[in-house]
Amino acid sequence: MKTFTSITQLGDLQAALKEALWVKQNPFADKKLGENKTALLVFFNNSLRTRLSTQKAALNLGMNVMVLDVNQGAWKLETERGVIMDSDKSEHLLEAIPVMGSYCDVIGVRSFARFESREDDYNEVILNQFIKYSGKPVFSMEAATRHPLQTFADLITIEEHKTKARPKVVMTWAPHPKALPQAVPNSFAEGLNMTDYEFVIANPEGYDLAPEFVGNAKVTHNQDEALEGADFVYAKNWAPYGAENYGKVICRDMGWTVTAEKMALTDNAFFMHCLPVRRNMIVSDDVIESERSLVIPEAANRVVSAQTVLKMLISE
Repeated sequence: MKTFTSITQLGDLQAALKEALWVKQNPFADKKLGENKTALLVFFNNSLRTRLSTQKAALNLGMNVMVLDVNQGAWKLETERGVIMDSDKSEHLLEAIPVMGSYCDVIGVRSFARFESREDDYNEVILNQFIKYSGKPVFSMEAATRHPLQTFADLITIEEHKTKARPKVVMTWAPHPKALPQAVPNSFAEGLNMTDYEFVIANPEGYDLAPEFVGNAKVTHNQDEALEGADFVYAKNWAPYGAENYGKVICRDMGWTVTAEKMALTDNAFFMHCLPVRRNMIVSDDVIESERSLVIPEAANRVVSAQTVLKMLISE
């Protein structure tokens, strides 16, 4: 595996999950694998879990780690070709990327959707420049359209907590004061479509995800109907994908907040969210603090997902 930008690149999902669970039980068994190798983690956007979990994963493998926050302490980077660089941006990404590549063995990149152009976002302009020009294996720490390390951790968490071979998993939209990218829901849907689980997506009208990510999922605009009999409830906000309203907020209906009353419709489901979460918008206090909340184990599994992927990349 030379790049990791989509959960589908794991190949055999069951084999990948088996490997991840082994890594979780033996976190320091491969310390020699990363000896004298360096991981560079490049952040164009804020991070807590991704930054810490990926650093921890690399350290578990015996790697050196360098972290670059592009917005703090680095030259401002121009990302577009053909621009006359007479503004506040002093360096072009096309020079910066190969320089970064010369200092490390593998590069992680975190670059969100900008909501300026759906075409640019869905073409993953920044991430693909790293893949093309760095000369090193590149993995996504969340891009404009996908967050595969999060999805891998989500699937590990479901695997650990499911009580039936084919659980019902519901991903439900929930309100948020700002327009959020589709990366997490896109990626989660892509991952669930690799399983044989019953998978339902619930969202208001106007919030349907891109068809290539929806895949075989059942889509409904009735949240209560979706939640009936669910074994796992994954709550997440996302902005509309449709060209007319791309990146806008067109609904703040608090009736979509995941509450105890909503969870009572399920089959005693587990609650999941990628964090950070807006309490009492996305989910009520009592739900996220309940014994059926998996948000902390899910976050802890971010180390496992990152370590498993890094192991695959540096083994190549």
